[in-house]
Formats: sequence, structure tokens, C-alpha cells
Amino acid sequence: MRIRKQALGDKNIVGAKIEQRRKELKMKQFELLEALNAKGIELNASGLSKIEGQIRSVNDYELKAFAEVLKISVNDLLGIKI
Repeated sequence: MRIRKQALGDKNIVGAKIEQRRKELKMKQFELLEALNAKGIELNASGLSKIEGQIRSVNDYELKAFAEVLKISVNDLLGIKI
């Protein structure tokens, strides 16, 4: 497993939660990318790494797909407690 060289960015608030959930599911980045691709989300490894590192923003349709693939609610990804 590679260690992140860059500090976390401030372009999104879901990246760290996406990475945490992916690791909880013991899912590799390429597996997440394949599942997202099956949902019509075209994202490469660099893009996913930037999202997880909070260096790239996330579109609403991408957020929905992440939640579905990672079996977590959008609210949980956003840190919203209801």
C-alpha cells in the first residue's frame, strides 16, 4: 500500500470517507473504478486518487454512484447526521 505524499486538499468533504469505506470493504482502487464504470462513471486511477486526497471536486452524479457502489448513504459520505 502506498502512502499519500501530498497533504489532503480542500476540494471536497467526501474523499476521506470514500477512501475509508473502500478500505473497510477491502476494495482495491481498480475494483472501485470498475464498479463505477459499470454505472457510467468514467474515472481513471489518477482521478480517484485526487478525489480520495480531496484535491478534486465530486459531481452529484459521481457522489450518488460512490454511495451505491460502496453501500453507504450519501448522507454518511457527507457526514450528515439526521
